[in-house]
Amino acid sequence: MSDAPIPEDSEDDRRYASRALFGRLWRTYLYPHRWLMALAFVVMTVEGSTLGLLSYLLKPLFDKVFVSGGGGMLLLVGGAIFGLFVVRAITSICSRLLLTSISQRTASRMQLDLLGHILLQDGAFFQRNPPGALMERVQGDTSAVQSIWMTLIVAAGRDLVSLTGLMVVAIGIDWRWTLAALVGAPMLILPTVVLQRYLRRKSKQLRVEAGFRATRLDEIFHGIQAIKLNRLESYQTGRFGAIVAKLNRAQIKSALAQSTMPAMIDIVTGLGFFAVLLLGGSEVARGERTVGEFMSFFTAMALTFQPIRRLGELFGSWQVAAASLERIFRMLDTEPQIRRPANSTAPLPKDIPGVAFRDVHFSYPGVPVLDGLTFTAEAGKMTAIVGPSGAGKTTVFHMLTALAEPDRGTVSVGGQDISGFSLSDQRGLFAAVTQDTALFDESLRENILMGRSDVTDDRLDAILGAAHLSDFVSSLPKGLDTPAGPRGSGLSGGQRQRIAIARALVADAPVLLLDEATSALDAQSEAIVAEALGTLAKGRTTLVIAHRLSTVRDADKIVVMSRGKVVEEGRHDELLAADGLYASLYRLQFKEG
Repeated sequence: MSDAPIPEDSEDDRRYASRALFGRLWRTYLYPHRWLMALAFVVMTVEGSTLGLLSYLLKPLFDKVFVSGGGGMLLLVGGAIFGLFVVRAITSICSRLLLTSISQRTASRMQLDLLGHILLQDGAFFQRNPPGALMERVQGDTSAVQSIWMTLIVAAGRDLVSLTGLMVVAIGIDWRWTLAALVGAPMLILPTVVLQRYLRRKSKQLRVEAGFRATRLDEIFHGIQAIKLNRLESYQTGRFGAIVAKLNRAQIKSALAQSTMPAMIDIVTGLGFFAVLLLGGSEVARGERTVGEFMSFFTAMALTFQPIRRLGELFGSWQVAAASLERIFRMLDTEPQIRRPANSTAPLPKDIPGVAFRDVHFSYPGVPVLDGLTFTAEAGKMTAIVGPSGAGKTTVFHMLTALAEPDRGTVSVGGQDISGFSLSDQRGLFAAVTQDTALFDESLRENILMGRSDVTDDRLDAILGAAHLSDFVSSLPKGLDTPAGPRGSGLSGGQRQRIAIARALVADAPVLLLDEATSALDAQSEAIVAEALGTLAKGRTTLVIAHRLSTVRDADKIVVMSRGKVVEEGRHDELLAADGLYASLYRLQFKEG
């Protein structure tokens, strides 16, 4: 699978150039912590300045203590050097605490922003993008970005200040020696440009491959029962191994590109040291410069090695982070296809509403689903929707719950076009009980209430009774606080359906949607759930999707769909008498004729 459905524009898109990415990173996530970052910068500046002072103190140490034999200066210079190390240790601890705080806060906000934005996407978005790829966006990409601001502050604070101080000391001793030390610097310009594009490209590939890995793991664990029943353990392990091998190759190439720049800096630095030894060493040997000057200069240049190397690593770290930042901001720039007003412009129905489809057309990319669908579900009555697979029955429910939007035509509830409802208000009109009830690994109470805090204990007890859950819940050691297990695995199918019915009772919506709510149950569970559904449907407009036609014999109206349109309407006996598609489906199921 691929996360390509999330927009991946060309590298020429200026919105995602490095400068634009950093500007957006600063405005959105770093600017709120600017004072904390300023404090961290000051602390890092103090830490960075200690290296320049250390190299400067080596000149009097050699010239006035070791060479001249000035023992009185030994304690003074030695104490100053010790003090520098103490200051460096304290500022190092403080800076690490400050930077970790900034890093964690910004990463957490980025993850919340991403998750919140993804949850606002329409149903088609989640059909195009597998859960593993989306999880990698929220977790993997933010983790790749998380350390970049820490690295940036370290580079801008400690390393740049250290490098500046050390260069000041070096130039103060001899500017010619300094130029000699930097003789190889121009050699880095062209490789830097080439590596920048290569590393950005490889880093993006690495994130995509990590998305494949997360997707495969999600599918494996979600389908663990099918894997075991079909003895696919070795097969799935092999498929996962192929993905991991591809990811490893991408990681190796990325690591090679990241390490190339510091390695080139090592070579250039070594060339500079060699030039300084030839130039400065000969002058010291002739007595033109003192040993202290040479040692101070040589130490200053030696101490620049690590800051320069870290700055070179920063180049690689930024390209890795920029690739993830680009993916993050592309996601945040992805707009939902279903756009509704923040507040409803159409009045919400006050009474039990009817539902009507008028010449509704809809298609998924390249796949037509609804073709002029027209029917009415009368208020307070049960309307069943039947038809062969692929007729578009489930898409009807997706339209009503704003998981899909008509390409053409009108869907109305209570006489009002749903396009005038906000998404929240529209979904508040419907309660759904489906064949596959999605439960969370939380307590039964949380799975029933779904975050609502306005349900009293008395009302909850009444809901449990109506959903035939009271006896079951009372038999559990922890009652309603019993965990449901991953995806509700701690419950039977009938128990999960009764939880779904309890949810619908809590929602207390005027329109009830039932999608094969009892098809996967045994006879005893089906009877219990059917009785609970009967209680739930009272006083509501009910739409039922059913493949088992025996469950809709008593519906007030049966709408028969085929290829995205209505081909028959009527009650059970009327449709049998018409001897059309419904009668054909009925005979097929019950083997009549």
